[in-house]
Amino acid sequence: MKKTMLAAALTLCMASSTQAATVAGVDIPDSLESAGNELQLNGAGLREKWMLDLYVGGLYLQNVTQDAQAIVKADEPMAIKLHMVSGLVTSDKMKAATNEGFENATNGNLAPIQSSIDEFISAFDEEIMENDVFDIVYVPGTGLEVYKNEELLKTINGGISFKEAVFGIWLSDKPAQEDLKEKMLGK
Repeated sequence: MKKTMLAAALTLCMASSTQAATVAGVDIPDSLESAGNELQLNGAGLREKWMLDLYVGGLYLQNVTQDAQAIVKADEPMAIKLHMVSGLVTSDKMKAATNEGFENATNGNLAPIQSSIDEFISAFDEEIMENDVFDIVYVPGTGLEVYKNEELLKTINGGISFKEAVFGIWLSDKPAQEDLKEKMLGK
C-alpha cells in the first residue's frame, strides 16, 4: 500500500492551476503533471450513449495539436482523464466498451498486445461509481500507468503498439465517439 501511494505521489501529481473548462458539470483542469512533465489540456468532451451522459474525457499533451494520428503515434508523455458522470457505467460495461475500443483501434489485430490489453482491462475490475476518475498516463520508457481516484492501479509496459491502441480507443479512425474525439482534439 505504501509503495502504491508513493508511486502515485511521485509519478502523477495532479496540478489544477486553473480550471480550463466545465463539461457536463465537471471542472476540467487546464494541466496536469506526470513524471515531471507538465501536460496541457488539449481538449475535453462528453461520452454519451443512447442520449445518456457517461463520462467526461480530457486529453493532455506536452504540445497542443489537432492531429489525432500524430498523437496516437507519438512516443512522448500524454494522458487521458475519464471522469464518470453516471452511475450507469459499471465495471462490466466499461470492460466491454474498452474491449470494443481495442478492436476498433487495432482493426481487430489484438493478438500481439493481448496480454497487455487483458492487464489494462483488469484495472476496471473494481466497481465503478459516479464521480470516479481514471487517469491513463503514458510515460515513455515506463509504459502506461492507470490510476483510479489518484491511486496507481497498474503500470503496463506493453510497448508503443499497446500505447497506440489505448489512445486509439478515443483518437483512431473508429473512435469510441466521433464528437468526443473532436472535442479532445480541441475542435
